[in-house]
Amino acid sequence: MYALILAGGQGERLRPLTDNLPKPMVPVGGKPILERQIEWLQSIGVSDVVFLAGYRWEAIKDHFGDGSAFGVRALYSVEDSPLGRGGAIRKGFSLVPKDSGPVAVLNGDVICFEDPKGLLERHQEKIDENPSHMATIMVVPMVSPYGLVEMNQAGDVVDFREKVEMPYWINAGVYILERNIASELPALGDHETSTFPQLAHSGRISAFESRAFWRSVDSFKDLREAEAGIASQA
Repeated sequence: MYALILAGGQGERLRPLTDNLPKPMVPVGGKPILERQIEWLQSIGVSDVVFLAGYRWEAIKDHFGDGSAFGVRALYSVEDSPLGRGGAIRKGFSLVPKDSGPVAVLNGDVICFEDPKGLLERHQEKIDENPSHMATIMVVPMVSPYGLVEMNQAGDVVDFREKVEMPYWINAGVYILERNIASELPALGDHETSTFPQLAHSGRISAFESRAFWRSVDSFKDLREAEAGIASQA
């Protein structure tokens, strides 16, 4: 099974860690995020990983090489100029055989403890129901970034709550895609504002709900929370 990992992020909010590294190579609990993602993907049989790279991509190749030391075959799709996430995925699909079957696609800054087997099984169920189905995305609950103030009808404050789960779901940046989605991805731009809405309108995309630990590592606060999550699993 193939996986594509979006690994070109500059990680401005994680400087100076990202002065010489792309964001997905930032260590979390002693290992680069990308290395943790490969370990996670191997549980669903991923054997070939395409790094969709750009900024400081040499750091990725210096670490992973051909991938053999990490139990995978590593391939590199390097952008000369930014293509956007959708464009990067489309370019990376050129390294994936057309008969490859489902492909895992991840944002390269995600730490997640969900069992990916459930996501893959959900995708296969939808394919069995509808052969034109193209994408299954993992979604996680939206958590309020602010503390909430609870009041009674008289306007008295009765409680304060932190990290409240809202009645909405957000895209976790973890997907299972069919290989033939490549032609529907933009050559330049973002799949989340073009391809995914089109698939939704035509009934060819589904969601897999997860409440497992998940963090997108965009800031030092996210990094601390991801490290705490990993430590809790030890």
